[in-house]
Amino acid sequence: MPTSTERQAHHLLLLGAWLLLLGLLTGLLVPVLANPRMGLSSHIEGVLNGMLLLMLGLIWPRLVLSDRWRRIAAACAIYGTFANWASMLVAAVLDAGAQLTVAAEGRAGSPMAEGLVNFGLASLTLAMLVAAVTLIAGLRRRT
Repeated sequence: MPTSTERQAHHLLLLGAWLLLLGLLTGLLVPVLANPRMGLSSHIEGVLNGMLLLMLGLIWPRLVLSDRWRRIAAACAIYGTFANWASMLVAAVLDAGAQLTVAAEGRAGSPMAEGLVNFGLASLTLAMLVAAVTLIAGLRRRT
């Protein structure tokens, strides 16, 4: 029976592969999006963040963390990577993101679209910071 660490690692690998696929498929949509440059950003974020989750799945067994901190780090990494891809895609579809991204090229969407993109980008930033600090702590503790 796999341990919780092995299950988490497999989950990260599986989600990483899915996000990589979503990023690649997003690349096919770039020409038809309201803001193709934001679409390209979404494509790149999906591919890179998919690879990040794959890498995390591979190093997961090496982390020295309590079960609680493993769950927190995994949840933050998963949320942050998918929110990054999705926020850029929403910005590309709704032609939004002017306040927080240079890829929007100053183009602003409706207040609701801007709020949605801004929330996604701000919340994923916090999640990824928590994940990164936790991962560093988990790797530093290794003897």
